Amino acid sequence: MADIKIGVVGIPSKWSTETLADAVEAKTGFRLVIDMNEVSLDLESGRLHFREHDLCQLDALIIKKISASYSPNTLDRLELLRVAERAGVQVFSPAVNILRLIDRLSCTITLHNAGIPMPPTRVTEDIDAAKVAVRDFGSAVFKPLYSTKARGMCVIDTDMDADAIDINIRAFQKDNPMMYIQKKIDLPGRDFGMIFLAGQYLGTYARVNPGDSWNTTIHSGGRYEAHEPDQSVIDLAERAQAPFNMDFTTVDVAETADGPIVFEVSAFGGFRGAQEGIGLNVADLYVDHVINKIV
Repeated sequence: MADIKIGVVGIPSKWSTETLADAVEAKTGFRLVIDMNEVSLDLESGRLHFREHDLCQLDALIIKKISASYSPNTLDRLELLRVAERAGVQVFSPAVNILRLIDRLSCTITLHNAGIPMPPTRVTEDIDAAKVAVRDFGSAVFKPLYSTKARGMCVIDTDMDADAIDINIRAFQKDNPMMYIQKKIDLPGRDFGMIFLAGQYLGTYARVNPGDSWNTTIHSGGRYEAHEPDQSVIDLAERAQAPFNMDFTTVDVAETADGPIVFEVSAFGGFRGAQEGIGLNVADLYVDHVINKIV
């Protein structure tokens, strides 16, 4: 495998990025971690520069993380990688497929159109409509269209007085003109990351609430545990990820009194949850998948 050159797009020094680069290096002898902040495109020459490398000359690129946080700029970075695809570089997962997941609204509409059960959701730029959503839901989670690990989210509920609700909604809308509002679901202190490689189910880890947070993310103090879901839940997650045709992804699922629901399909998926929750080395399996596709 010494002639295969696979670059890893990610955040240098971050665990998941370096773990993936380690797996690539172990199997090919080549290591290149690409920070998109340093990439430049020359359309005239058709070259995509990263330091001394032309990314269009690689055999493959694996996108572990396109930026530290999601924003419209993240979409621009993915557009650059489409040039590498045009030059014959295989990108995992393809840039267009990831584009549909970076924007929370795009992901939600796709899931809705596929008939996937989700929390009740309202999307609006209108302050009065947002107030109606809070009133109807009782407790509502306001989510940025571009965010990970619950960053930028806030809970607004009817326990607040009318002035406080108005102030909080307007404060959220300053940074989020299009407001994405979901009913806050009562969860049993955990939700699940269900892992898929090339559409095949690999396993599930739970994110367990630390007890003092409304969400279960590790960013908020949650922890990973193993979990064995019912086959009906696996089937639901499989249907949820199918429209996106990702090489690797996780589906965020929660079990409620009314049955399982899907929160989102991940643009990049969680390596650490798989490793710490169920002892699964996803990076190793992912690199094997990539090599099998390009050889």
